[in-house]
Amino acid sequence: LKYGEWGSMTDPVTINVGGCLYTMSLSTLQRYPDSMLGAMLHGDFPTTRDAQGHYFIDRDGPLFRHVLNFLRTSELTLPCDFTEMDLLRKEADFYQIEPLMQSLTDTKSLYPLDTFEEVVELSSTRKLSKYSNPVAVIITQLTITTKVHSLLEGVSNTFTKWIKHMMDSRDFQVSFSFGPCDYHQEVSLRVHLLDYISKQGFGIRNTRVHHMSERANENTVEHCWTFCRLVHKVND
Repeated sequence: LKYGEWGSMTDPVTINVGGCLYTMSLSTLQRYPDSMLGAMLHGDFPTTRDAQGHYFIDRDGPLFRHVLNFLRTSELTLPCDFTEMDLLRKEADFYQIEPLMQSLTDTKSLYPLDTFEEVVELSSTRKLSKYSNPVAVIITQLTITTKVHSLLEGVSNTFTKWIKHMMDSRDFQVSFSFGPCDYHQEVSLRVHLLDYISKQGFGIRNTRVHHMSERANENTVEHCWTFCRLVHKVND
């Protein structure tokens, strides 16, 4: 196969990698001319076709997704739970894409294979009375969701005086509700809870406030926080 037979640089090219079909522009495929893919384009690498006529490469099909994304952006972006780094290095070595090989070498020291992310979701739904002064909290329900069992146990043990109803540790979740109480008392609880989670090494990634539909004499507000931390292994 000669280079000119592939078509123009903007034409789509479909290749079969280990049974997975990928379509890209010719310019993307030859982003790195010194790579094996570049050699294939110039006729310097033997090519075969599958039954549908697509050019076939006998390598790991799903992993080629990350190789292709690198060809498109020249940046290595992997999912936070990616666990096949050694396999991807072998693929990069096969395709001889030097910048990708270098990125994977740098990544090895920055992000060890046993590093992953722990997440805590905290939601607070509270109903406020609009006609009391100061504003009274009719009822608040707090729900903490995380797979970090030590955090759930710590919340259960630390905030027991606020529990008015039920705590449930099933499904990686702790829920409790309380009220009626003074608005400032309710705010104090949430501030202490946010502080407690932060002291466990979690940082706030994002927050969200949603004002729900008002009734005749109450206003419902929903707060949501997402906390994250990177860890090396599961300790609890």
